[in-house]
Amino acid sequence: MSTSTATYARDVRVTWWYTASSILFLHLFAALIWSLTVFVDGTVPAFVLNLVGVAGSLASGVLLLVRYRREPLDDGEDAIRRRAWPLVALGVVSAVLMGVSAGSLLLGVGFAAQALCLVRWRHGIRLRLVVLLLAVIAAAWFVDATRIHPDGYEVSGFALPMFVAMLAPLTATSLWWWDIVRELDRARRAEGRLAAAQERLRLAGDLHDLQGHHLQVIALQLELAEKMMGRDPDAAVEQVRAARASVDEARRGTRDLAARFRGVPLPDELANAADLLRAAGLTVDLLVDAEADRAPADVLGPVVRESTTNVLKHGGGVSASLSLARHEGAWVLVVENDSRGAASPVGDGAGLSGIAERVGSVGGTVDATRLGDRFRVTVRVPEEVAA
Repeated sequence: MSTSTATYARDVRVTWWYTASSILFLHLFAALIWSLTVFVDGTVPAFVLNLVGVAGSLASGVLLLVRYRREPLDDGEDAIRRRAWPLVALGVVSAVLMGVSAGSLLLGVGFAAQALCLVRWRHGIRLRLVVLLLAVIAAAWFVDATRIHPDGYEVSGFALPMFVAMLAPLTATSLWWWDIVRELDRARRAEGRLAAAQERLRLAGDLHDLQGHHLQVIALQLELAEKMMGRDPDAAVEQVRAARASVDEARRGTRDLAARFRGVPLPDELANAADLLRAAGLTVDLLVDAEADRAPADVLGPVVRESTTNVLKHGGGVSASLSLARHEGAWVLVVENDSRGAASPVGDGAGLSGIAERVGSVGGTVDATRLGDRFRVTVRVPEEVAA
């Protein structure tokens, strides 16, 4: 259903924001707590150096997370991974500055390890990397715990070192969980496209069987009429009439078949349109009235399909929104998207005029407006039009 589809898409986005914000919160919390330790026990230059390292490390983390969100899930994207290394280098250098300013090997190793975990590694490499990094972190922790610095500073306690030591594995497991959610979302989209393809194949098979049967009968009737034309004109006329009846029967069957295919509930029609736009790379917002199944699907369904096609053909933007709601005794369908080109996403031609003609036949209206780089089509259909 469209409502569940929109909810699922929103949940996927929320999962990402929760994952990214959790990683950044742990990162910033550990960095600031250790900076406070440097401020209390260290010197002013060390504190300034530590703040520079914290700022660089945080910037590296944010940019790497942005890249991680946009990168494809498929393995083998070496070119994309290579472009992430400058950001990883920034994170490692910043971690070194933090470690030097605090006099802690664990601090530098812990944050450098987290920067490495923010890269989308090939399948199987991430687990081995995390195990290796944990061994290095444990060694650095041991060195810090057994070393006394000349200035009297010593890493003591357990909570703060443990917090830094767990940054890398927590980051890796969080992103691993996000990859699972994203893979499930991709599988859901693929399943929807496969179901639509199967439905089209079923329709094509039914149409082939229907038309094939009737065309074969019509061909035989006309062939028989041709042979009987000379010796029995009356019988030939009867065969022509039978052929015409077969044509009418084929037309009715085709119309009924098309009506069954178009008989998709309007909420599902909107959900399919949103999935199609998302598959094309657009960010889509979908808002559907809880009683949208009462809206006239035979009128608004083709409008949704036509509008979606025109957004894909003429829009050229990166975002779109679809909404259907009741307002002042009418069903209001709004399709809006950003248009990067000079042409409107509805083409100003047959697309918009066809929508207006279809909606106007039931007493509805169409309004197409441009607001800056946004193009909006608003369709109003009286609520009393039968669904």
